[in-house]
Amino acid sequence: MAMEGYRGFLALLVSALLVGFLSVIFTLIWVLHYREGLGWDGTALEFNWHPVLIVTGFVFIQGIAIIVYRLPWTWKCSKLLMKSIHAGLNTVAAILAIISLVAVFDFHNARKIPNMYSLHSWVGLAAVILYMLQLLLGFFVFLLPWAPLSLRALLMPIHVYSGLLIFGTVIATVLMGVTEKLIFALQSPAYSTLPPEGVFTNTFGLLVLVFGALIFWIVTRPQWKRPKEPNSVLLHPNGGAPEGAEGTMAVNFGNMDKSDSELNSEAAARKRNFALDEAGQRSTM
Repeated sequence: MAMEGYRGFLALLVSALLVGFLSVIFTLIWVLHYREGLGWDGTALEFNWHPVLIVTGFVFIQGIAIIVYRLPWTWKCSKLLMKSIHAGLNTVAAILAIISLVAVFDFHNARKIPNMYSLHSWVGLAAVILYMLQLLLGFFVFLLPWAPLSLRALLMPIHVYSGLLIFGTVIATVLMGVTEKLIFALQSPAYSTLPPEGVFTNTFGLLVLVFGALIFWIVTRPQWKRPKEPNSVLLHPNGGAPEGAEGTMAVNFGNMDKSDSELNSEAAARKRNFALDEAGQRSTM
């Protein structure tokens, strides 16, 4: 099935991938060039893993996971395969986010810095917790064939809304974290004087924002939505109908009932007409 506005979709997709990849590269340049590199020794080098893993996993990989259903080249793949890819990408993003939190808490504890005192930390931890709940909900309700179709239909709008809400929250948290880090780290020259590191990191923040905007635009266009599965009478592995087909099958069954009743009525009318004709022929004999 051809996608409406395919060229526009392809241009936005390439732009999103390019901007997302540049965001990861800018993060690496920031910590390697301006923040002295990476390490795992309780120093600032360990803290530097936090922005790298967050931008790589919680921003870039999560963004790809959100739009993976929109890729027209995957529309011929089974829904179960696409669900597995979607869940796999989100799992990788969750693992990287958890490691990034470990790096932050380990650094704070080694340097005797208080934990969870800033708005950035509050919103960030809330985003990670909600993301884990979202991941578990998607795994047990939508990936495994146990949940009834009625429950899936009820939770699907919540699942979609929550995913976009969490992604937007992550983007906002990244921007807060970058600003907070620059205010603390840049003292001489101060952040307010726009030193080269400040300009570079502000540019990196804009790239993250643009990436989020492109992902939101791609995923909210109805013409780029994955088509529904074709009508099928095959049962779902849990004994029900395939996703998205229950309503269609009900309509088809309703049409079948209506057609049968019309055929029965027509047959009865023919029988009555035949009986009348036969009676008329007998009366004239």
